[in-house]
Order: sequence, then C-alpha cells, then structure tokens
Amino acid sequence: MNSDLFVSAMTLCAAPGAGLDVLRRALAERRSGLRPNDFAPCTLNTWIGRVEGVEDTELPSELRGFDCRNNRLAELGLRGDDFIERVEILKSRLGAERIACVTGTSTAGIGSTEAAYRAMGQGEHFDPSFLLPRVHTPHTSSAYVAQRLGLNGPVMTISTACSSSAKVFAAAARLIEAGLADAAVVGGVDSLCQSVLYGFHSLELVSEHPCRPFDRDRDGLSLGEAAGFAILERQPEQAFGRLAGWGESSDAHHMASPHPEGTGAVAAMREALDRAGLDPEAIGYINCHGTATPMNDQVEARAIRQVFETPPPAASTKGWTGHTLGAAGIVEAVFSLLALNDARLPAGLNIEQPEDAWADFILTEARDVRVDHVLSNSFGFGGSNCSLIFARS
Repeated sequence: MNSDLFVSAMTLCAAPGAGLDVLRRALAERRSGLRPNDFAPCTLNTWIGRVEGVEDTELPSELRGFDCRNNRLAELGLRGDDFIERVEILKSRLGAERIACVTGTSTAGIGSTEAAYRAMGQGEHFDPSFLLPRVHTPHTSSAYVAQRLGLNGPVMTISTACSSSAKVFAAAARLIEAGLADAAVVGGVDSLCQSVLYGFHSLELVSEHPCRPFDRDRDGLSLGEAAGFAILERQPEQAFGRLAGWGESSDAHHMASPHPEGTGAVAAMREALDRAGLDPEAIGYINCHGTATPMNDQVEARAIRQVFETPPPAASTKGWTGHTLGAAGIVEAVFSLLALNDARLPAGLNIEQPEDAWADFILTEARDVRVDHVLSNSFGFGGSNCSLIFARS
C-alpha cells in the first residue's frame, strides 16, 4: 500500500557542517568531516566525526534544565534550513496538538552522566551541578525537541541502536494512520561520549584510519555525531519526496553481530518494497548502512544480492559523517532524499578497491542520473533493521 506522507522540510547537522547547502558542497567537493580524535578526555587513536560549535551552543533560557551535549547538538540542528520557521507554519495550519514528535537516539544525555561520575569526590555523591533529571534519561532528546518547537502531540523516543532514527518514519506514519496526529516532526540526535568511543573500541570495531566502507582494506568504523530533522505530512505544496514504504525486522541473532546471511536485512528490504508496491527493479539507488566493519559490509552486500537480481548503484556515506549511531537513520534518509532531488548519486569516500563481491554495484565515483525511488538501509545492534523507500514527489 502506497503512503501519502511527504517529507516537506528537512535539515541536517553533521561533521561536514550544518545545513543542506553545506552538505551539498561537501558531497560535490568530496570533503569529509572526519578528523583525528580530539574529543577530550578520550585518548583513543582513531578518527571521529565531531560537529564544530556544539560546545558554544546555548539553549533558550527557559530550557536550560535540558543543558547537555546531546541537546545542544539538537538545538544546533534545529536552527538549520529555516526548520523552526517551517514548523511554526505547520503549527499555524494544523495546530500544535496535532503534530507528533518522534526522535531516535542511543546514548542521549549520557555524556553528562559520565561527567557526573568523573566529578565524584571521596563521598561518591553527584555534584549539585549534575542534578539534571531532564538530562539523565534516554527521552531527553525528544522531550527537548518537542518543547523547543512547542509541539503538543504525541512525543516518542525510539532507541533501537543504529536503526533508531530510520524507525521514526515508520512510527510517525503509524501515529498519523491511527488518527493520533496529522503530521510529525521526526529526527535523530546522538552525540559523541566516552561510553560510545571506548565501548566500540572494546568491541574491536573502531578503525585507526578514516573509515573505508566497502573497501577491501576496511578495518572498522569512525564514530560521529549528528542531529537531523524532517517534517512528515500529507499533501504539502512542496516536498523533498514521498515516504513510499518502510520495512522493519528483528533477527535477534547476536547482541553485536548481524545474521551472517543477512536474514533480517533481507526481510526489512522486502517488506519496504511490498509496502511501496514496487518491484526491486524500480529502485534506482541504495544508501547502504555501510559501517566499514569487515563483517557488516559483507553481510549487507550479501543481503542486497538476495533482494536484487541486479543491484542498483549503491554506496555508504559514512566517509563524510562517520557512524552516528542513533542519528544514522536520519542522516541516511537526508542523503537519500538529496540524491532523489539533486539527481546525483553519491559514491563512498575512501574506497579505492571494492571487493570483487560487490564491485559491480558499489559506487566509487558519484553518478549524475535521475532516479525515481531510493532505498535507505539502517541496521542496528541486536538485529534491529529498518529500510525506507523514498519516491520522487
């Protein structure tokens, strides 16, 4: 069944910079936002996708109880591309109580909790400055965004690791279909913190080099941070694209490894195609999850071959942003919608020698071609998978 929901506005703040114009220039110039790790006090030898200006961003005075890196990043993201103004127009048309807010994250405000533990003295009590009940919770991002935008509809947080902010599109569509809202602000926010950097390092998933998705010499991911948002609504005057379909699956194969045959990924992609009423041949580009770990890229390519007899051009865009975890889904959705609108299919960065198993469809150079449908994959720990299909509006 085709969806009648459209993406009428969107914005993204990630390592290359804030706003769609900055992102477009980075894509055109093949300019990565990755840098050698300078996220204090972490001393790991790795590369990261840190966003400039987060530390200097101030929240509105009435929302200072939300102050943490994650919500500062959300604030920085919301300021881009006239997004706040677009939400105000939507509110004047539909009413704030009819607009849902659904965002994804993984670690939310845990960076402040880490700082609180580091600041404990011999008495092992939190310093009063860290008594921030609206920060030490996974729901802090959604609560902040909803209050910042003045939205009074349903407010939800999706936290399913790296599929989180792809699944926000499906969750919002269900809220609208159920009559609980007429439109939704969807998005994702995830900031760098010590738990993420040292946690992924302990799993031996972090590279000492800028990540190289789908390259035969890939050896791990580069962690990043991002905040991205979109408006999902019916029949706007203009739109970046239509949400044609989505598929969600949970293979639950392993805590940190995908099913070796890509069972869950295959199920998500096929469900998205079925919901969109499309044959695989209709997809013109795949924005891969493409984390650059040896196993993940291999499994995703294997899953794509099971769904597509002849895979369309595909690439991972994590060479620009790093892996932004709970924000990866919205990052991948924005890249996909830009490909749809700009008729330019991004290639991967840092990929010099793709493995033979996928060299026929993984792009090493951008391709200027108009396509009508783009598939965006987001696959997370625990086997939580989500695939989105966006159509030209």
